[in-house]
Amino acid sequence: MTERKLFGTDGVRGEANREPMTAETALKLGRAMAHVAMQQPGRRHRILVGKDTRLSCYMLENALSAGICSMGADVLLVGPMPTPGIAFLTANMRCDAGVVISASHNPFQDNGIKFFSRDGFKLSDELEAEIEDLIFTDALDAIRPTAEHIGKAVRIDDALGRYVVFVKNTFPRAMTLDGMKMVLDCANGAAYKAAPLVFRELGADVTTVGVSPNGHNINKDCGSLHPDVVCREVRRNGAHLGVALDGDADRVIFADEYGNEIDGDQIMGLVAWHMTQRGELNNKTLVATVMSNIGLDLAMKEMGGNLIRTPVGDRYVVERMRRDNLNFGGEQSGHLIFLDQNTSGDGIMSALQVMRIMTETGKPLSELASRVKKFPQILRNVKVSEKKDLEEIPEIRKVMDDCRARLRDKGRILVRYSGTQSVCRVMAEGENEEEVRTVVDMVVDAISRTL
Repeated sequence: MTERKLFGTDGVRGEANREPMTAETALKLGRAMAHVAMQQPGRRHRILVGKDTRLSCYMLENALSAGICSMGADVLLVGPMPTPGIAFLTANMRCDAGVVISASHNPFQDNGIKFFSRDGFKLSDELEAEIEDLIFTDALDAIRPTAEHIGKAVRIDDALGRYVVFVKNTFPRAMTLDGMKMVLDCANGAAYKAAPLVFRELGADVTTVGVSPNGHNINKDCGSLHPDVVCREVRRNGAHLGVALDGDADRVIFADEYGNEIDGDQIMGLVAWHMTQRGELNNKTLVATVMSNIGLDLAMKEMGGNLIRTPVGDRYVVERMRRDNLNFGGEQSGHLIFLDQNTSGDGIMSALQVMRIMTETGKPLSELASRVKKFPQILRNVKVSEKKDLEEIPEIRKVMDDCRARLRDKGRILVRYSGTQSVCRVMAEGENEEEVRTVVDMVVDAISRTL
């Protein structure tokens, strides 16, 4: 595949009002996406557009809508909406495609654009490459619908309610959350309305954090990137658990009743165990990424199951799940995919499934999460000016080879570039935390000197 010019691991992302996140490029993306989506002639085409709470979403929403309408498709605007809500609504409302304007966990000055196909799944690498080709050639210049063939944009006022009902229906009808005390951190993001509604309507006693977005405070000292906040509030309120979402609510990090952080690996372990006990985990197999802790491998073996790893990115997890007919997977960062229920990671839905397990078993989250015994793991990000092939840089390759030799078969090291930021991520894990820290420091130092 040719080198990407726009798309990373999760759509197009960057600093708002600088390329590629400009109004001009957003308009082109809207035109190209509409062209790719309009494959059934003889009818009006509709594309759903949602966003998070960043200030720049207004600019990009209008530009995207203009591009889509200029190709003859109609735009359905739903306003601030969790990314999984767009995935659900795109398929539920029989749209030709869905668009989310969000930079997920990035700071507010960044923004992003990601697409869903008509079935609610993220686009394949091949379709993203096709969209890039359309943007960087003049292939669409001559396509200019006129008169009644130009599209229009309308606002869908009941979209949030539709999504809330859908998520609630993934929770057993005969069960409530009465007596469950929780802290909910919505990261001042896309779920600031939907998430409190879901949990309160099911009976939970909810203390909220991060539900006052102002365009600038999304992910700022709150949400899944700052789990210390929800952990502190759990201890202060004597809650049974804490739930921290990210800016677009497709990932979630938990706090147990003691205010200890519970990450995606631990949640995957406890959910996989519960599904295995009930005969619900297809082929007794969990799908995770290369970033997941070795402790998750061991936990799956102990329960007689298997762990399959994919490249980083929730869409690669979903692609593998669909290919092998598997129904549960996720990422350490908190993307959890229940493929029997939705087509993408959903932080609210994931929290409901964990609370269901707590209710059914009568066990606290700390006990349930203890099934995954995590190895010491250290992750550091290094800012880089360019993303060269690390194996082609002798100094860095030698250091990585030396580090692998030091860890031997009792640990591993993983070095990769971020698909959404100008950083290189250096992760190592093993039995000895001091050795792991030394290895990470060595690689970080080599990258800093070279890149």
